[in-house]
Amino acid sequence: MAGETSRVISLATVRRALRHHRPQVADAPEARPAAVALILLEGPQGLEILLIRRAERADDPWSGQIALPGGRYGVGDRDLFATAVRETREETGVDLSGAERLGVLDDLHPRTPTLPPVVVRPFVFALARRAALVPSDEVQRAFWLPLRRLSEPNVRREVTLTLHGAVRTFPAYLVDDDVIWGMTERILTPFVDLVSNFRPDL
Repeated sequence: MAGETSRVISLATVRRALRHHRPQVADAPEARPAAVALILLEGPQGLEILLIRRAERADDPWSGQIALPGGRYGVGDRDLFATAVRETREETGVDLSGAERLGVLDDLHPRTPTLPPVVVRPFVFALARRAALVPSDEVQRAFWLPLRRLSEPNVRREVTLTLHGAVRTFPAYLVDDDVIWGMTERILTPFVDLVSNFRPDL
């Protein structure tokens, strides 16, 4: 599980782990497809992940949450990969056209019934160099988080939130002042587990 290891994860390990991963594809024809980009960069503290905090907006179901760049499939998108690239550029200013495409993670959909019926496909990328971050109006801030922070002691918690009048408890990461929960936590936890537990000799 994430949080049970402090082993430094290299980009080479991520490449090999994703090469062996067979992503689960959701069968949900009634749901609208969407894509997010899990973007990695080799930084001074090892691999880093690009995250955003969504702006507070009444028309955004994920308003104010920590998220990966991404959004719903658009009519001009060739495929979901193109959706991830377009949304990342629009939300953060980061151009993924020259980034290394490392693989795809499992499809997932919201578990909260009040959220829109979407199926999200996470694509994993690696940037060769740090790009300037230019958040759009939909993004309060964009930032790089060292991957190792997600495996530090006491970072994995449960948070209790009131959503639409109902009190619910969710697994989360508490990193400094940021609470990473919901679909973003559900993407990051299997990813961290996958790359942390991968053993190429097995």
